[in-house]
Amino acid sequence: MYTKKRYALPFLLPGLAGILLFYIAPFIGGVWYSVTDGSYKNAFVGFQNYLNVWKNQMFRLGLKNTMELSLICAPLLWLLSFVLSLLLNRIRPSGGFFQSSVLLPYLMPSSAVLIIWLLWFDFGGPVNRLFALLGRDRVIWLEGAALRLPIVLMFLWKNLGFCIVIFAAALQAIPEPLYEYATLEGATFRQQAFTITLPLIVPSAFLVFILAWINAFKIFKEVYFIGGAYPDEPVYTLQNYMNNMYSKLNYQNVTTAAYSFAVIVFALFGLLFFLQKRAQRGLN
Repeated sequence: MYTKKRYALPFLLPGLAGILLFYIAPFIGGVWYSVTDGSYKNAFVGFQNYLNVWKNQMFRLGLKNTMELSLICAPLLWLLSFVLSLLLNRIRPSGGFFQSSVLLPYLMPSSAVLIIWLLWFDFGGPVNRLFALLGRDRVIWLEGAALRLPIVLMFLWKNLGFCIVIFAAALQAIPEPLYEYATLEGATFRQQAFTITLPLIVPSAFLVFILAWINAFKIFKEVYFIGGAYPDEPVYTLQNYMNNMYSKLNYQNVTTAAYSFAVIVFALFGLLFFLQKRAQRGLN
């Protein structure tokens, strides 16, 4: 085993060197910016920048919206991808075509996806036309709190395929006789999903949830393209705040906000890893 790992090390070194140089080193080096005053002397101010940032109303608004959007998007993406992967797994082998098709939105450029979404949710677009046919008033989807719905739907549409592929790969390892026996015993689709499938794919299900949450934190790009640098308050994210501080060359606020958010993310993911390990011990 040691010999195999030793032979694999040269292949891992280029990637590890890139991560160290372009991610870990800047992350560690940026700590200095977060505890200095940004003047030509770069004087040490301790945690004063953190206190100032947390008192900033726009920072708190961006953090709140980012957490709310992630808590909406990540669980929805996980649940939809899990259910759809189960349904596609039931219609094998024809389900393979659909599993490949759902990856197309993930592979499409973000600009093309945004153009499609802007056309669909325009005031005169298909969604509002459908509302008019149903006798409902048209909605200005691209402004205010209503903008959250197109953003969430776009996130789900774009990332659903990738999560389905991960779930589908995990489902291939479950023996088919388990489902046949459960069906003979009268177990419903929902009972089979949560008493047979989910316990057997806990690691993959956890991975999908982590990836879904990470992608949910990166929803800023879609918000920025639709709402600009200063979108309406319901969709103003933490990345909007950091981007605006960066454009003003206020590196202290950028790094302070980034590290504050990083601590929150690490704490949340630590909690998730703890719950996953506990769930696995319970199943074993």
